[in-house]
Amino acid sequence: MNCHKENTMSDRTAEELAELIMAKAKEFGADLAGIARGEDLKQSPSPLISERMPDFANVGAKEVEGRRPGQVDWPEGAKSVVVIAIAHPEDKPELDWWILGGKSVAGNTPGNKLLIAAANKLADWVEQELGMTSYRTPYHIELGAIYMKDTAVLAGLGCIGKNNILVTPEFGPCQRLRVIMVDAELPATGPSDFDPCHDCDMPCRAACPANAFGETLYTKEEYGFSQLPGRTGVYSRPLCSQIQDKACEEYEPVEIPGQEEPGKLARFCRECEFACPVGKR
Repeated sequence: MNCHKENTMSDRTAEELAELIMAKAKEFGADLAGIARGEDLKQSPSPLISERMPDFANVGAKEVEGRRPGQVDWPEGAKSVVVIAIAHPEDKPELDWWILGGKSVAGNTPGNKLLIAAANKLADWVEQELGMTSYRTPYHIELGAIYMKDTAVLAGLGCIGKNNILVTPEFGPCQRLRVIMVDAELPATGPSDFDPCHDCDMPCRAACPANAFGETLYTKEEYGFSQLPGRTGVYSRPLCSQIQDKACEEYEPVEIPGQEEPGKLARFCRECEFACPVGKR
Protein backbone atom coordinates (compact mmCIF):
# COMPACT_ATOMS: atom_id res chain seq x y z
CA MET A 1 0.00 0.00 0.00
CA ASN A 2 1.43 3.40 -0.90
CA CYS A 3 1.75 6.30 1.54
CA HIS A 4 -0.82 8.40 -0.32
CA LYS A 5 -3.40 5.66 0.08
CA GLU A 6 -2.64 5.32 3.80
CA ASN A 7 -2.97 9.07 4.33
CA THR A 8 -6.22 9.52 2.38
CA MET A 9 -7.97 6.40 3.69
CA SER A 10 -6.95 6.37 7.34
CA ASP A 11 -8.16 9.83 8.29
CA ARG A 12 -11.74 9.23 7.11
CA THR A 13 -14.36 6.73 8.20
CA ALA A 14 -15.89 4.37 5.66
CA GLU A 15 -19.14 6.31 5.93
CA GLU A 16 -17.36 9.56 5.16
CA LEU A 17 -15.61 8.02 2.18
CA ALA A 18 -18.93 6.74 0.84
CA GLU A 19 -20.56 10.16 1.14
CA LEU A 20 -17.58 11.81 -0.51
CA ILE A 21 -17.62 9.38 -3.43
CA MET A 22 -21.36 9.81 -4.05
CA ALA A 23 -21.06 13.59 -3.94
CA LYS A 24 -18.23 13.46 -6.47
CA ALA A 25 -20.25 11.17 -8.74
CA LYS A 26 -22.98 13.80 -8.92
CA GLU A 27 -20.40 16.53 -9.48
CA PHE A 28 -19.14 14.54 -12.47
CA GLY A 29 -22.59 14.29 -14.05
CA ALA A 30 -24.60 11.59 -12.26
CA ASP A 31 -28.18 12.38 -11.26
CA LEU A 32 -28.23 9.54 -8.72
CA ALA A 33 -25.48 7.57 -6.98
CA GLY A 34 -25.28 4.77 -4.44
CA ILE A 35 -23.05 2.02 -3.12
CA ALA A 36 -23.54 -1.74 -2.79
CA ARG A 37 -21.39 -4.39 -1.12
CA GLY A 38 -19.76 -6.91 -3.40
CA GLU A 39 -20.67 -9.87 -1.20
CA ASP A 40 -24.34 -8.88 -1.32
CA LEU A 41 -24.25 -8.58 -5.11
CA LYS A 42 -22.88 -12.08 -5.52
CA GLN A 43 -26.07 -13.36 -3.86
CA SER A 44 -28.48 -11.04 -5.69
CA PRO A 45 -31.21 -12.43 -8.00
CA SER A 46 -29.69 -11.86 -11.45
CA PRO A 47 -26.40 -13.76 -10.95
CA LEU A 48 -28.28 -16.64 -9.36
CA ILE A 49 -30.93 -17.02 -12.05
CA SER A 50 -29.26 -15.87 -15.28
CA GLU A 51 -26.96 -18.85 -15.72
CA ARG A 52 -30.00 -21.13 -15.47
CA MET A 53 -32.27 -19.25 -17.87
CA PRO A 54 -32.65 -21.24 -21.12
CA ASP A 55 -33.33 -18.14 -23.21
CA PHE A 56 -30.62 -15.83 -21.83
CA ALA A 57 -28.30 -16.22 -24.81
CA ASN A 58 -30.98 -14.90 -27.17
CA VAL A 59 -30.93 -11.35 -25.84
CA GLY A 60 -27.81 -9.32 -26.51
CA ALA A 61 -25.47 -11.78 -24.81
CA LYS A 62 -21.88 -12.09 -26.00
CA GLU A 63 -20.31 -15.47 -26.71
CA VAL A 64 -17.09 -15.86 -24.73
CA GLU A 65 -15.21 -19.14 -24.81
CA GLY A 66 -15.27 -20.90 -21.46
CA ARG A 67 -18.01 -18.75 -19.97
CA ARG A 68 -21.74 -19.34 -19.85
CA PRO A 69 -24.14 -16.57 -20.98
CA GLY A 70 -24.89 -14.37 -17.99
CA GLN A 71 -21.98 -15.65 -15.92
CA VAL A 72 -20.32 -12.90 -13.85
CA ASP A 73 -16.54 -12.89 -13.55
CA TRP A 74 -16.00 -10.93 -10.33
CA PRO A 75 -12.65 -9.07 -10.32
CA GLU A 76 -10.25 -10.17 -7.62
CA GLY A 77 -9.88 -7.37 -5.08
CA ALA A 78 -13.18 -5.61 -5.84
CA LYS A 79 -15.15 -5.18 -2.62
CA SER A 80 -17.68 -2.40 -3.20
CA VAL A 81 -19.60 -1.12 -6.20
CA VAL A 82 -20.55 2.48 -6.94
CA VAL A 83 -23.58 2.79 -9.20
CA ILE A 84 -24.47 6.00 -11.00
CA ALA A 85 -27.57 6.93 -12.97
CA ILE A 86 -28.50 9.67 -15.39
CA ALA A 87 -32.11 10.57 -16.07
CA HIS A 88 -33.54 9.60 -19.45
CA PRO A 89 -36.83 11.48 -19.68
CA GLU A 90 -39.37 11.02 -22.43
CA ASP A 91 -38.55 14.42 -23.93
CA LYS A 92 -34.89 13.40 -24.50
CA PRO A 93 -35.26 10.20 -26.54
CA GLU A 94 -31.99 10.82 -28.36
CA LEU A 95 -30.02 9.70 -25.28
CA ASP A 96 -30.89 6.11 -26.16
CA TRP A 97 -30.66 6.24 -29.96
CA TRP A 98 -28.32 3.58 -31.30
CA ILE A 99 -26.28 4.27 -34.43
CA LEU A 100 -24.97 1.33 -36.45
CA GLY A 101 -22.41 1.46 -39.21
CA GLY A 102 -20.11 4.19 -37.96
CA LYS A 103 -16.67 3.46 -36.55
CA SER A 104 -16.67 6.49 -34.28
CA VAL A 105 -20.15 6.03 -32.88
CA ALA A 106 -21.02 2.36 -33.12
CA GLY A 107 -21.70 0.71 -29.79
CA ASN A 108 -22.41 3.84 -27.80
CA THR A 109 -25.60 5.81 -27.42
CA PRO A 110 -25.27 9.47 -26.42
CA GLY A 111 -26.59 8.62 -22.96
CA ASN A 112 -24.09 5.83 -22.50
CA LYS A 113 -21.29 8.16 -23.53
CA LEU A 114 -22.33 10.52 -20.73
CA LEU A 115 -22.34 7.63 -18.28
CA ILE A 116 -18.94 6.37 -19.40
CA ALA A 117 -17.46 9.87 -19.07
CA ALA A 118 -18.87 10.30 -15.55
CA ALA A 119 -17.73 6.83 -14.48
CA ASN A 120 -14.23 7.37 -15.83
CA LYS A 121 -13.92 10.72 -14.07
CA LEU A 122 -15.05 9.10 -10.84
CA ALA A 123 -12.64 6.18 -11.24
CA ASP A 124 -9.76 8.57 -11.90
CA TRP A 125 -10.70 10.62 -8.85
CA VAL A 126 -10.94 7.72 -6.39
CA GLU A 127 -7.55 6.48 -7.61
CA GLN A 128 -5.77 9.84 -7.51
CA GLU A 129 -7.43 11.47 -4.50
CA LEU A 130 -8.37 8.51 -2.30
CA GLY A 131 -5.68 6.06 -3.35
CA MET A 132 -8.16 3.29 -4.03
CA THR A 133 -7.93 0.79 -6.86
CA SER A 134 -10.89 1.06 -9.23
CA TYR A 135 -12.27 -1.49 -11.68
CA ARG A 136 -14.01 -0.05 -14.74
CA THR A 137 -16.61 -2.37 -16.18
CA PRO A 138 -18.02 -2.74 -19.72
CA TYR A 139 -21.72 -3.11 -20.51
CA HIS A 140 -21.90 -6.82 -21.33
CA ILE A 141 -21.76 -9.38 -18.52
CA GLU A 142 -19.69 -11.83 -20.54
CA LEU A 143 -17.05 -9.16 -21.17
CA GLY A 144 -16.57 -8.39 -17.48
CA ALA A 145 -19.60 -6.41 -16.34
CA ILE A 146 -21.88 -7.00 -13.35
CA TYR A 147 -25.65 -6.68 -13.05
CA MET A 148 -26.40 -2.99 -12.72
CA LYS A 149 -30.08 -3.16 -11.79
CA ASP A 150 -29.31 -5.48 -8.85
CA THR A 151 -26.54 -3.08 -7.83
CA ALA A 152 -28.92 -0.12 -7.94
CA VAL A 153 -31.49 -1.92 -5.77
CA LEU A 154 -28.92 -2.94 -3.17
CA ALA A 155 -27.57 0.62 -3.21
CA GLY A 156 -31.01 2.00 -2.37
CA LEU A 157 -31.75 3.81 -5.64
CA GLY A 158 -35.09 2.07 -6.13
CA CYS A 159 -36.74 -1.29 -6.80
CA ILE A 160 -37.24 -3.62 -9.74
CA GLY A 161 -40.69 -2.83 -11.09
CA LYS A 162 -43.28 -5.11 -12.60
CA ASN A 163 -41.89 -4.06 -15.99
CA ASN A 164 -38.54 -5.68 -14.97
CA ILE A 165 -36.87 -2.24 -15.01
CA LEU A 166 -35.33 -0.29 -12.16
CA VAL A 167 -37.88 2.21 -10.80
CA THR A 168 -36.66 5.15 -8.71
CA PRO A 169 -38.66 7.79 -6.78
CA GLU A 170 -37.06 10.57 -8.79
CA PHE A 171 -37.37 9.30 -12.36
CA GLY A 172 -39.57 6.21 -12.31
CA PRO A 173 -38.12 3.74 -14.86
CA CYS A 174 -36.52 6.50 -16.96
CA GLN A 175 -32.83 6.37 -16.16
CA ARG A 176 -29.70 4.58 -17.36
CA LEU A 177 -26.96 3.04 -15.22
CA ARG A 178 -23.22 2.51 -15.02
CA VAL A 179 -20.96 1.13 -12.29
CA ILE A 180 -17.37 1.12 -11.11
CA MET A 181 -15.90 -1.17 -8.47
CA VAL A 182 -13.34 -0.27 -5.80
CA ASP A 183 -11.09 -2.26 -3.49
CA ALA A 184 -12.38 -0.64 -0.28
CA GLU A 185 -15.04 -1.95 2.10
CA LEU A 186 -17.69 0.77 1.98
CA PRO A 187 -21.11 0.75 3.68
CA ALA A 188 -24.09 0.04 1.44
CA THR A 189 -26.53 2.89 0.93
CA GLY A 190 -29.53 0.56 0.62
CA PRO A 191 -31.69 -1.27 -0.04
CA SER A 192 -34.73 0.91 0.61
CA ASP A 193 -38.39 0.05 1.21
CA PHE A 194 -39.52 2.05 -1.83
CA ASP A 195 -42.04 -0.04 -3.80
CA PRO A 196 -44.67 1.85 -5.83
CA CYS A 197 -45.54 -1.31 -7.79
CA HIS A 198 -47.10 -3.23 -4.90
CA ASP A 199 -50.72 -2.17 -5.55
CA CYS A 200 -50.23 -0.85 -9.09
CA ASP A 201 -52.60 -1.92 -11.87
CA MET A 202 -49.58 -2.38 -14.16
CA PRO A 203 -50.10 0.00 -17.11
CA CYS A 204 -46.52 -0.89 -18.09
CA ARG A 205 -47.46 -4.47 -18.88
CA ALA A 206 -50.59 -3.46 -20.79
CA ALA A 207 -48.51 -1.05 -22.90
CA CYS A 208 -46.02 -3.67 -24.09
CA PRO A 209 -46.46 -4.17 -27.87
CA ALA A 210 -44.76 -7.58 -27.69
CA ASN A 211 -46.90 -8.93 -24.83
CA ALA A 212 -43.65 -9.75 -23.02
CA PHE A 213 -45.51 -10.16 -19.72
CA GLY A 214 -48.22 -12.47 -21.00
CA GLU A 215 -47.38 -15.73 -19.26
CA THR A 216 -45.52 -17.20 -16.33
CA LEU A 217 -42.12 -18.47 -17.47
CA TYR A 218 -40.27 -18.87 -14.17
CA THR A 219 -41.48 -20.10 -10.79
CA LYS A 220 -39.99 -20.00 -7.31
CA GLU A 221 -40.40 -23.79 -7.11
CA GLU A 222 -38.24 -24.29 -10.19
CA TYR A 223 -35.56 -21.71 -9.44
CA GLY A 224 -35.51 -21.82 -5.65
CA PHE A 225 -36.28 -18.20 -4.77
CA SER A 226 -39.11 -15.71 -5.17
CA GLN A 227 -37.28 -12.76 -6.78
CA LEU A 228 -38.06 -13.62 -10.39
CA PRO A 229 -37.97 -11.73 -13.73
CA GLY A 230 -40.85 -9.28 -13.81
CA ARG A 231 -41.22 -9.96 -10.06
CA THR A 232 -43.63 -12.83 -10.70
CA GLY A 233 -41.70 -14.72 -13.38
CA VAL A 234 -43.65 -13.32 -16.33
CA TYR A 235 -41.00 -11.31 -18.17
CA SER A 236 -40.02 -12.80 -21.55
CA ARG A 237 -36.58 -11.62 -22.64
CA PRO A 238 -36.94 -13.06 -26.18
CA LEU A 239 -40.25 -11.27 -26.85
CA CYS A 240 -38.86 -7.98 -25.60
CA SER A 241 -35.78 -8.53 -27.73
CA GLN A 242 -37.88 -9.03 -30.86
CA ILE A 243 -39.20 -5.49 -30.53
CA GLN A 244 -35.71 -4.08 -30.10
CA ASP A 245 -34.41 -6.12 -33.04
CA LYS A 246 -37.23 -4.72 -35.16
CA ALA A 247 -36.02 -1.21 -34.32
CA CYS A 248 -32.65 -2.10 -35.82
CA GLU A 249 -34.34 -3.41 -38.96
CA GLU A 250 -36.56 -0.34 -39.36
CA TYR A 251 -33.68 2.11 -38.98
CA GLU A 252 -33.43 5.64 -40.28
CA PRO A 253 -30.39 6.65 -42.39
CA VAL A 254 -28.24 9.22 -40.63
CA GLU A 255 -25.15 11.12 -41.72
CA ILE A 256 -21.92 10.42 -39.84
CA PRO A 257 -19.17 13.07 -39.96
CA GLY A 258 -16.14 11.92 -41.94
CA GLN A 259 -17.90 8.95 -43.44
CA GLU A 260 -19.43 8.65 -46.91
CA GLU A 261 -21.83 5.82 -46.13
CA PRO A 262 -24.77 6.81 -43.90
CA GLY A 263 -25.22 5.19 -40.55
CA LYS A 264 -28.36 3.46 -39.28
CA LEU A 265 -30.30 5.13 -36.49
CA ALA A 266 -32.41 2.81 -34.32
CA ARG A 267 -35.05 4.11 -31.92
CA PHE A 268 -35.77 1.46 -29.32
CA CYS A 269 -39.12 0.71 -27.73
CA ARG A 270 -39.76 2.36 -24.33
CA GLU A 271 -43.54 1.92 -24.10
CA CYS A 272 -43.44 0.25 -20.68
CA GLU A 273 -41.32 3.12 -19.34
CA PHE A 274 -43.63 5.85 -20.62
CA ALA A 275 -46.73 4.10 -19.26
CA CYS A 276 -45.38 4.12 -15.71
CA PRO A 277 -46.83 6.92 -13.53
CA VAL A 278 -43.89 6.95 -11.11
CA GLY A 279 -41.45 9.84 -11.23
CA LYS A 280 -43.50 12.00 -13.61
CA ARG A 281 -43.53 15.67 -12.66
